[in-house]
Amino acid sequence: MNDRKSWEIKDEAILADLVALMGLTDEEKSAMAACKSAAEAQADPMIEAFYQRLLNQDITAEFLEGMVEHLRSTLKNWFITLFSGEYDEAYVKSRLAIGKTHVRIGLPVRYPLAMMDILMEHGEKVANSQGETAVKAFRKLAALDIAIFNQAYEDTHLNHLAELVGNERLARRLLTR
Repeated sequence: MNDRKSWEIKDEAILADLVALMGLTDEEKSAMAACKSAAEAQADPMIEAFYQRLLNQDITAEFLEGMVEHLRSTLKNWFITLFSGEYDEAYVKSRLAIGKTHVRIGLPVRYPLAMMDILMEHGEKVANSQGETAVKAFRKLAALDIAIFNQAYEDTHLNHLAELVGNERLARRLLTR
């Protein structure tokens, strides 16, 4: 098997790769930025729904012990930033950091992914305030964030395997068999 070009794309460079893949336009970025005040208004109801679900399950609540208030502000910032209109290296770094934190605390990836329906419900309410272009852009950005979170998990696992086998190329080859 040959090495893949996508294997060379790392860290913040994934933004350009994913934005190109998704075709995120300047018009869509502007539509998202126009939603920012609506996102600020919708953030608290989204946060309530999000943490109500997580805290109602012992298996997810254990990850939140003593941290809910701090995490509420982090989630609020994350949600509102989706509607910033600016999706640059700093945006990707912040999303990768969140994903890496999830990995560091041992949070299985299924839990953040399973919570995306709450984001979608509240985010689409916000995007609908600006019309179809904003809705389309929101869906792309939600997918972008999911991809970045997954990348953080993949990078961590790949780095651990690369340490075990001696290099990243061999680790990637082992994972593709």
